[in-house]
Amino acid sequence: MNIKKFIISILIPLIVGGIVGLITMPFMDYETLNQPPLSPPGYVFPIVWTILYFLMGVSAYLVHQKDKIPNIYYIQLGVNALWSIIFFIFKLRLLAFIWIILLIILVVIMIIKFYKISKSAAWLQIPYLLWILFASYLNLGVYLLN
Repeated sequence: MNIKKFIISILIPLIVGGIVGLITMPFMDYETLNQPPLSPPGYVFPIVWTILYFLMGVSAYLVHQKDKIPNIYYIQLGVNALWSIIFFIFKLRLLAFIWIILLIILVVIMIIKFYKISKSAAWLQIPYLLWILFASYLNLGVYLLN
């Protein structure tokens, strides 16, 4: 195990998520919005995202141990980051919903590519995919209810 590569692999998504969180924090209006059923309280999101970014980093490390990390990994990470900006800063809820559909497609492609390199790496991405599917439901609900 290459500890340096492992730590860097984990830090990349955590730092991206942290920066986006800091940028969007002043614009967060989640608690004031009409929300669809099953909406979790706002404090759940940073906890879940920290876990998902950690898993994403471990997954990237596993792939990197065997091969070069496919560009789709970095592309989906950027698309993920931009979703928060579209949703919270610009408050373009419909565009954010379309954007998260793009993210879902990119993550599915990434999982397929990862699976060809490391099955474990691909499986570690499944909670992320499930969460963004749930987030797309929340996004659409917020758009329709507000």
